[in-house]
Amino acid sequence: MTRRPERLRPWMPHAAQPVYDCRVFSITEHRRRSPRTGELHDFYVLDSPDWVNIIPLTADRQVVMILQYRHGIDEFTLEVPGGMVDEADASPLEAGRREMREETGYDSEDVVPLGVIHPNPAIQNNRCHSFLARDVRLAGPVAFDTTEETEVVLVPLDDVPELIRGGVISHALVVVAFHHLLLKGAG
Repeated sequence: MTRRPERLRPWMPHAAQPVYDCRVFSITEHRRRSPRTGELHDFYVLDSPDWVNIIPLTADRQVVMILQYRHGIDEFTLEVPGGMVDEADASPLEAGRREMREETGYDSEDVVPLGVIHPNPAIQNNRCHSFLARDVRLAGPVAFDTTEETEVVLVPLDDVPELIRGGVISHALVVVAFHHLLLKGAG
């Protein structure tokens, strides 16, 4: 539940227009009126589908992780599987399972939600759904899309906190997924 402020009021929409559109997001310019001053201001919002990530955990408490090249930082990162919720996905949970199968070849029938966050509510309108897949097993080969390539790495769950502290796991949404796991005590 979102806490409602006692004295603050929302900004009133005045106009909105698309500015840019690409494969993974679009940008909309929103003109909104300040509830305090009445002045109009422009804000830019990244419109994107919801995202998912999933922590695949084997029966012997190994996290199935991936090494993946990330263009934004021009480096490889150690992550859990994740991606966008596609229109064809029946739910974020099914999107998480699809991403896990595509990127690692692992699957599980025992998938539970861990939590939902707003990655950056200042400029983005989407959410990231995190899941835990328990007792995963290798179910088939990886199935990369045209811009994807991963290397599967098994990491003991007990090593994850030190990998985060040491900056080896540095993807913010992955760190949040593990934090959700810790809060739920679901590992």
